[in-house]
Amino acid sequence: MNAIFKALSDPTRRKILELLIEGDMNAGDIADNFPITKASISHHLNILKDADLIMSEREGQTIIYSLNTTVFQETLKWVYDFFDKGSEGHE
Repeated sequence: MNAIFKALSDPTRRKILELLIEGDMNAGDIADNFPITKASISHHLNILKDADLIMSEREGQTIIYSLNTTVFQETLKWVYDFFDKGSEGHE
């Protein structure tokens, strides 16, 4: 869970996730949305992959990135349960 929160803490990585909500993309298409180097985008993509927030699949010479919605669902459930437990004593 810590890797997920670390990954989500950066605004560039959050923007990458927002782009991937619209559909799968390759690294070049993702990089076109940022004023930073492709190496920096690659670093951000690796952090998101390490947190299992995105998945990658090779198609020929290109790597296509997509959201891992299962991890998002598990994270949202954890957040919901966390706040639900916290509110039990405050009713």
